[in-house]
Amino acid sequence: MTGTPNAVEINLSAAIVAVANNDPLILTTPSSDDNERDELPFGPFNPLMHRTFETGLREWVAEQTPLRLGYVEQLYTFGDRGRHKTAEDRDLHIVSVGYLALTRITDDGDALRKSGARWRSWYSFLPWEDWRVGKPAMIDETIRPALHAWADKSGLPARLSRFRLAFGDDGIMWDEERVLERYELLYEAGLIEEAARDGRAEGTHLSRVLGLPMSFDHRRILATAISRLRAKLKYRPVVFELMPPTFTLTALQETVEAISGRHLHKQNFRRLVETTELVEPTGAEQTQARGRPAALYRFRHNVLEERSVAGLRVGGRG
Repeated sequence: MTGTPNAVEINLSAAIVAVANNDPLILTTPSSDDNERDELPFGPFNPLMHRTFETGLREWVAEQTPLRLGYVEQLYTFGDRGRHKTAEDRDLHIVSVGYLALTRITDDGDALRKSGARWRSWYSFLPWEDWRVGKPAMIDETIRPALHAWADKSGLPARLSRFRLAFGDDGIMWDEERVLERYELLYEAGLIEEAARDGRAEGTHLSRVLGLPMSFDHRRILATAISRLRAKLKYRPVVFELMPPTFTLTALQETVEAISGRHLHKQNFRRLVETTELVEPTGAEQTQARGRPAALYRFRHNVLEERSVAGLRVGGRG
């Protein structure tokens, strides 16, 4: 279809998430036109080969990585013109169907390296989203003054209201679910590399880079995936998809903190886990380098079978 005016191609993109060493990870593959840039596993939907979008996605991921996906859900369809543009397909309109997939890290490092895929912290792409040790310095040092200058230049004060809502400024609390809103605001203001690449800005004109760029519209898809996952934590127990069969309560809390990007008070978190009855003790313990052994837990069978009980309604900073 390349080169045909007004042609449309449907791409299937996977935001594959895991957590390791208290870091939320996204699986990336090297860009076909820039080895220094990451992209999500993706490929075109072929109705002659793929029965459904999801089967097509699974086949593309299996072809590009050593992973066989488990939990998968469709995120959103991205069809804006000009945000998936390359030199050779400027007359091709790309529609990207994004998916969120959750998995656990397994011992397949050699196979992963051979495929060229790698796990990267999602905070390397969206660093302003990590509030676990406090408000990221770049928000006040770089993002806030740049967005204020953008609003002043346009003469549209409503842009400042969008900033306050998105970034929790001027007395408004930070909402960890507004990931996509924050990314879109930075893109519209021309403060990230993708905006310049897409011809929406001459350049960011910033002294620091606001996160690593990704190919095509993939950082936008990643922001959507993080928003969805953070929201789902509060009403569905999806976190068990990222945990081993048995775990300590500390490990569970650290995983929830890694995804939500905020610190949780230990005792409040444990009371929350107990009241929601998500987990049960195994009777075994895990030896620790310091202190007493920690009790091991597992998710209750009804959680594993139904997947529809209440999630973890993480509260404010503790």
